[in-house]
Amino acid sequence: MSHASASQEVSLKPSEGWHCSHFYYRFDRAALKGLSANELAEGRQQFAAALDPAAEGAPARLQTSVVSGHKADFGLMLLDADPLVIDSVHQRLMAGPLGAALLPTYSFVSLTEVSEYVPSVEQYGQRLVAEGEDPDGPAYAAKLKAYEGREVMMRKQRLTPDLPPWPATCFYPMNKKRKVGENWFLLDFDARNKLMAEHGRTGMTFGGKVTQLITVGLGYDDWEWGVTLWARNPEFLKDIVYRMRFDEASARYAEFGPFYTSYVTTPAQVLEHCRV
Repeated sequence: MSHASASQEVSLKPSEGWHCSHFYYRFDRAALKGLSANELAEGRQQFAAALDPAAEGAPARLQTSVVSGHKADFGLMLLDADPLVIDSVHQRLMAGPLGAALLPTYSFVSLTEVSEYVPSVEQYGQRLVAEGEDPDGPAYAAKLKAYEGREVMMRKQRLTPDLPPWPATCFYPMNKKRKVGENWFLLDFDARNKLMAEHGRTGMTFGGKVTQLITVGLGYDDWEWGVTLWARNPEFLKDIVYRMRFDEASARYAEFGPFYTSYVTTPAQVLEHCRV
């Protein structure tokens, strides 16, 4: 029997937060035509069952969407503490009756995290003082108490997020530059924190229109971060990305991968939309 301490125990689950994967697929129309009516009916049934977020053994979060453009026909966003629970969804799809007609086109593997640029309660208090707030005054105490309540909810939403019931969603991976004269990782923390604070203020102007989740792909995938946006209307996706491109953190230091814009649907609606 091992005498390792709890911190040394072998586990696939992170110490906090969830694994997160985005998968994108295209239907092979020629392969679909080769299926019999019975095979197609069974395939549709098993497809819906594999993507049922309420099914036993399903990931903690499972969202299905139809993709605009030719990059893919549909996409999945999956989150769970156990990465094998996430990957089992992909394997069930590929092993099912429609598996031979599914062509994976892209995936991104990452973890949820609380950004180092989200201030702790203590750091927020220091920021208030730096902005001229009297640490012994009632306004300081009220603002600090309000932030303390928000900070708990912010951590929860970043680590174990509830996915918003909004129809439009967009995913893209990104890096921070490591170029001569534009190396994000050679900036000191205060400089990076200032740039990200500006970036965050721009994002907050879209409250009630757009919400986002940043996941970290460092050590897991080809890009360093993944950005998932949800919007009440697709035009807000365009608006927020355009506005935030002018922030220095983005304009000078960011590099972006492919964008996948899609619309949240049920698995049955995916099949209907894609004429399967």
